[in-house]
Amino acid sequence: MASCSKKPIHMETEIKIYSKNGLKYLFILLMGSILLSCNGGKLEHQNYFSSSADKYANIKIFGEEQAVLTSPPLVPPPVGNRPAKKLYMEMEIIEKEAEMADGVSYLYWTFGGTVPGSFVRTRVGDLVEFKIKNHPDNKLPHNIDLHAVTGQGGGAEASFVAPGQEKTFSFKVINPGLYVYHCATAPVGMHIANGMYGLILVEPEGGLPPVDKEFYVMQGDFYTDGKFGQPGLQPFNMQKAIDENPDYVVFNGSVNGLNGENALAANTGESIRIFFGNGGPNLASSFHVIGEIFDKVYVEGGSQINANVQTTLVPAGGAAILEFVADVPSNLVLVDHSIFRAFNKGALGVLAVSGEENPQVFAGEIMEGIYLPEGSVIQNMPKSELEIEAPTDLSKADRIEAGKKLYMQACFACHQSNGEGVPNAFPPLAQSDYLNADVNRSIDALLYGLSGEIEVNGKKYNSIMPAQQLSNEEVANVLTYVYNSWNNNGNLVSPEMVKNRRK
Repeated sequence: MASCSKKPIHMETEIKIYSKNGLKYLFILLMGSILLSCNGGKLEHQNYFSSSADKYANIKIFGEEQAVLTSPPLVPPPVGNRPAKKLYMEMEIIEKEAEMADGVSYLYWTFGGTVPGSFVRTRVGDLVEFKIKNHPDNKLPHNIDLHAVTGQGGGAEASFVAPGQEKTFSFKVINPGLYVYHCATAPVGMHIANGMYGLILVEPEGGLPPVDKEFYVMQGDFYTDGKFGQPGLQPFNMQKAIDENPDYVVFNGSVNGLNGENALAANTGESIRIFFGNGGPNLASSFHVIGEIFDKVYVEGGSQINANVQTTLVPAGGAAILEFVADVPSNLVLVDHSIFRAFNKGALGVLAVSGEENPQVFAGEIMEGIYLPEGSVIQNMPKSELEIEAPTDLSKADRIEAGKKLYMQACFACHQSNGEGVPNAFPPLAQSDYLNADVNRSIDALLYGLSGEIEVNGKKYNSIMPAQQLSNEEVANVLTYVYNSWNNNGNLVSPEMVKNRRK
């Protein structure tokens, strides 16, 4: 070609090259190059996005078995190295009334009778035959949308089922990860807000690395006519849900979902994996474990792993896998670190770790002293600024009722809704010898706070209780509730008794 020639290119030559035939020739070359490059790019694009589906969708099935489903916080056994199989699973939808908090009940809509619903564990390439049954006593139709399913509505359309009916549909799991499932029947938000969500795990080939303990935890936000702690059966409030203003934000369906007898348990030195999901329907979760750092976080339940994470953000309808080792004995506190949700709306749970101390990791308190800068005093709100109510002639039953509501707003986070406190941190109020021995001492603790070592039921505690800015009526009510709960001595505390203790 002329451009490769070592001879000088003259004007006449250029004119010949750019003749009509020359232009046609260049145009053909140019278009061919473009078409080839576009086609190649298209093929490369297709291969990139279809490779994952092609790889796992074509995995051969070896045998079949009935899938094991578990209620929270339990998790089915790991899949290990087993080949892909055909799995049969059944899930029953149950509408049932259950406890939201002490004295508070709620009509939950559930998968498998629990909130969250049953945990589903599979491995990539499994073929699932899923039967969903709507109990005949239910009032509404339901379905299931599994985020792990590639297909119309995640299975929602194929699984739509009326009360007293059942549906069976099939799908193959082709993307490893941890996924949310939920009801997708209109109004979708209402079905999810009533507890219709759970998790499905799709393990990679060869399974996840083994750990000592696995737990299943989900967060959800609930919207009720009554405020937090208001007793009785609380109906769903649609306007609060639309406004995204929940009365409860809880783990595993209730304020006590991970507290008291429902607390998680592990031993020092054990590796722990938490499958954490957020059912929503509205709020994202700032999930944190007080006293631990996550060694690994499978971000949003996918393949990306972050290390040494303090708090992980989990969106509504999302999930994460969290791993860490319990190094020292303690009561690890699970919270949504949007912190008022934890201490005022219920997003708080306990993982009790037992075992030998490890002072190299945590030595605990090594010295105690008093710090009082010059001129400092304990701050108390002046009486004139307190919201002191006019004395009312309440019956004992009325004081107990009012006190319970206040307790659930101000006291339960530390002392727990069952009055058992948090071991080694906050003393119990249930059957408390310290409490029952001296009612005036109890009044003083609320009015002026309490610090220093005390002994309750044979165990020593050394924490700080701040002074509570409560009126005489409020102090009388909450103490009357405490004294008449959990096998305490039944004292009736009056506003006059509280007034007499004020300095």
